[in-house]
Amino acid sequence: MSRYSRINIIRTPESPKLRYVNVIYPQIPLGSQDIYVYTTQGDRYDSLALTFYKDSSLWWIINRANPNQDSASLFPSVGAQLRIPAPVRLSSILSLYEKLNGII
Repeated sequence: MSRYSRINIIRTPESPKLRYVNVIYPQIPLGSQDIYVYTTQGDRYDSLALTFYKDSSLWWIINRANPNQDSASLFPSVGAQLRIPAPVRLSSILSLYEKLNGII
């Protein structure tokens, strides 16, 4: 699945080129079932999402759950403790994402 497949696209008469609408990511509060891991050399948000969620396109959930990390980087700091929101919370997180981005 393309990481752009769920993003709205607009085209206006003034600008006939296709434009992607900016994505709004939800805040992800702490959960009692969240998992904590320490990163090692070579860890990436997409590979962690694949490991924990079986879907690398959900990298942004781990990224957003760790605001102390550089949100513009795909690589968390080596040795950092990351919070991985529990897989049982995915449906509520994705539902909020869809509401914020007008997908529903």
